[in-house]
Amino acid sequence: MAPEQAVAFAPGRVNLIGEHTDYNGGLALPFAISQGVVVSARRSDDERVRVHAGDLDEDDAFALDDRSRADGWRAFVRGAVAELSDAGAPLPGASLQIGGDLPRGAGLSSSAALEVSLCLALLALTGERVQPLAADPAAPGQRERRERRLALARLCARVENDWVGAQTGLLDQLASLFGQRDSALRIDFQTLDVETVPLQLHEWRLIVLDSGERHAHASGGYNERRAECAKAGELLGVRWLSQADAAAVERLPEPLRRRARHVLSENARVREAIDALREADMPALGLLLDASHASLREDFQISTPAVEATVARLSDAGAAGARLMGGGFGGCVLALFAPGARPPQGAIEVRPGPGAHLRDT
Repeated sequence: MAPEQAVAFAPGRVNLIGEHTDYNGGLALPFAISQGVVVSARRSDDERVRVHAGDLDEDDAFALDDRSRADGWRAFVRGAVAELSDAGAPLPGASLQIGGDLPRGAGLSSSAALEVSLCLALLALTGERVQPLAADPAAPGQRERRERRLALARLCARVENDWVGAQTGLLDQLASLFGQRDSALRIDFQTLDVETVPLQLHEWRLIVLDSGERHAHASGGYNERRAECAKAGELLGVRWLSQADAAAVERLPEPLRRRARHVLSENARVREAIDALREADMPALGLLLDASHASLREDFQISTPAVEATVARLSDAGAAGARLMGGGFGGCVLALFAPGARPPQGAIEVRPGPGAHLRDT
């Protein structure tokens, strides 16, 4: 029997390393964090959806079959309802409350967390509970759970691509849906294979510090970079830019050469970061964060003066490595600190937490 109300939580994510590799068929190493977006849903008697965004104190209302477009956070809600309905979910009318503790535009994937929490809450009102993943990959029913969450990640990506206008890959949605405690996720975006990688920091700390500069995928340079990567792949004759030959990349015209060079080098850094974690070599991990940032600044050209100032603050405070996160052009900076080192004021420690789930009501 479908419940009268449901509460869903979807976490944001920190991408430890592997930036702008997802839509290029490469590797990434994100993890879900404890901060996220909460959507409370209550069934209503009519075929309308009413929404209140608590942090903005804004509202929206529309019919279930309304396919008109909207801007900002409203586009996510309308897109989630439309995509779920088109996928066959028998959605009822609903009243939704959006809250949580994940800042918008800070590079912590608030967009994907909103999409995922909306979908979980709305599906729950139909009687479908998207089951959490078991810690044991061989547990009974695990394959079906993974497939359902993968399908939901694709649906959420359609919301962001087609309704919001940001041509993001699947990294953020997969990190939110597949997150596991004390683990990062090695995601291969050619196969969409997701493997857990123990994230044991041995008293070292990962922290994020907000640059104070907001970014938006749909209106910023993210789509431009994605188009440049697609053009580079077309010129090289490869489906995925991560498959390109390094020598051939060096013959590309600028700025495509730089874009492709970043993708290949970042892919290699993901593999090296996994080795560093397995060997508990935290200084090596810090150097990889620095190298990733240099590539994002020089080859992908998505840093800003505000981001560079934030990296400098972290380095001056003793960070073993620091890099910008997310789409770029603002947002948070990730840094690794050794035991005893003191991050600057305003920094927030992040730890790997569980993936998206329904809360008891």
